[in-house]
Amino acid sequence: MKLRHTAAWVGFTAAALVAASGCGAETVKHAAEAVDDTGAIMAALARATDRTEELGSAEVSVTTDLGNGPIAMEGTYSWGDGFAYDLEMDTRAAQMQDVQDDPTIHALFVGGDYYYDVDPQPSGPFKGKEWMKVDGSVVFGEQGAQAVTASGGGSPTAFMRSLKYAKDVEDLGVQTLNGQRTTHYRAVIDQSRMGGLKEVYGKEGTLFDSATGGGTSIDMDVWVGAKDLPVRIKQKIGTMTVTMDFRKFGATAKVTPPPTAQTADVSELLKSASQQQG
Repeated sequence: MKLRHTAAWVGFTAAALVAASGCGAETVKHAAEAVDDTGAIMAALARATDRTEELGSAEVSVTTDLGNGPIAMEGTYSWGDGFAYDLEMDTRAAQMQDVQDDPTIHALFVGGDYYYDVDPQPSGPFKGKEWMKVDGSVVFGEQGAQAVTASGGGSPTAFMRSLKYAKDVEDLGVQTLNGQRTTHYRAVIDQSRMGGLKEVYGKEGTLFDSATGGGTSIDMDVWVGAKDLPVRIKQKIGTMTVTMDFRKFGATAKVTPPPTAQTADVSELLKSASQQQG
């Protein structure tokens, strides 16, 4: 099992999770700063947040670019009972062809852990295993993983709630996107307004830090449609850009982890590989 591309295929999947996680409770003190000139924007985003939270899940298309080409993923996000996703991603773009011959690879995030459906391992300690499990602490570090969990996970509603703590919030007007009439909003959350998530950003030595090039702020765009639902959310973190398009909301299947007997926990291997690459 070759693990030389760990930052590409583990770190990038974290971007949607962390960028969507928003701010911790300690950032509440900044809310008043954003109210004076952006009341209408905040009201619109609050309506979109409430409506999205009610629906609990969505079919999505996600594109992640680490600065060397896009990685496409499609599937579902759910956030009604903790954040989870169930996605198919481009194997070659994610540089996972060493462990999967199929053109796409099945990727899950559930219970704070990442899972990747690989070819059954032919030999060695993981012989016969066809899923690889990666603990969240491998991506974010121990404290960072705890901060992500405490922040409420990576649901789209958590992302939109975080916008009221951002600086330089703008209404960029009406735009047509994916055949829908939308209003485009833009904002920045810097490290001082991230609350507990300061444990995630700018922490050297983690896969997330490697994947983002050390990004310490989030540039955010959200397009809200006529039904008070997000049509697209886009985040830029250092050298990483993640774009999430929402195709359909609600009624997605519950995400469950693969059978333990078919799963190899490669967390310690990835920690060692990351340290060597660093």
